Amino acid sequence: MKLTSDPTNDPTNDLLPRARGGDGDAFRDLTEPHRRELQVHCYRMLGSFQDAEDALQDTLLSAWQGLSAYEERASLRTWLYRIATNRCLNARRAADRRPAAPWSFGEYQPPEPTRIGEVVWLEPYPDTYLGAVVPGPDARYEQSESMSLAFVTALQTLPPRQVAVLILRDVLGFPAAEVAGMLDATLESVNSALKRARAGLARREPAGEPEPAPGSPEESALVARFVAAYEAADLDAVIALLTDDAFMSMPPIPLEYVGRAPVARFCASLFSSGRRFRLVPTRANLRPAFGTYVVGPDGSGQAAGLITLTLATDGISALTRFDTGVLASFGLPRTIDLD
Repeated sequence: MKLTSDPTNDPTNDLLPRARGGDGDAFRDLTEPHRRELQVHCYRMLGSFQDAEDALQDTLLSAWQGLSAYEERASLRTWLYRIATNRCLNARRAADRRPAAPWSFGEYQPPEPTRIGEVVWLEPYPDTYLGAVVPGPDARYEQSESMSLAFVTALQTLPPRQVAVLILRDVLGFPAAEVAGMLDATLESVNSALKRARAGLARREPAGEPEPAPGSPEESALVARFVAAYEAADLDAVIALLTDDAFMSMPPIPLEYVGRAPVARFCASLFSSGRRFRLVPTRANLRPAFGTYVVGPDGSGQAAGLITLTLATDGISALTRFDTGVLASFGLPRTIDLD
């Protein structure tokens, strides 16, 4: 969704007065151009697609109920971001995050993890819900970087207000004075929060390696090799694709594996269980992803979860496995026919 001019800035547009008069269709026409970017904003703040959708609905309801208070001193887009940001801040402060889930794969037992993850509520974001938003001149991140699972995970470890300031300033490029107005804060406090957030993010987010361009021959070749190796349970071929610092996680299960050898041990234990998988391609967080299905004796495939890949120029640098609860957001079924 390419960002267009705010309809409230057009003097010939009667959507705003009609919406203030109770016209629901006019309100939807007024807010629809901003819907997807607001959902992405909520996702970055909350780390969960489900929670982002809840926050978006809360934002739109609050905007509808409070439209009479909109004084047009800022654009409607800025006003909506103000509401969405504060709804997300309330959610981060008040809600109990979903707890870690126990291992639930029966007789198959994973190897000892490298460490226990702390952001177990993380969910992937389907590319089909993304829109292309042109950020302001102060933005420091490209959309692909700011949608990466590593970036979104690192955001969840920062204090809520720092997260809000960093996203509004460095990802969306809103001017500092405008951010101060959104958060009812002083310019000095916004600049201080941004400085602390940048420092905290630098400590938590791993240094990014160059990634193949989406849809490029390099990306397609790596993905094809991964699919062939994984579906064949070819452990050596999977290991050959991993970078030295490869990383694997599986929220809401907190187990994490860091380095080629630990990830290889996990894959070895997975394949040794005798199960075979079929992968159905999709995309999440602007990166390759796959619905995974266990091949059954009756020729059907039973959903086992979703895997996302982070690629480097020389291989796969991260694999993230999510449970079956996220499949519906990607339009993927619980069962597929493999015949």
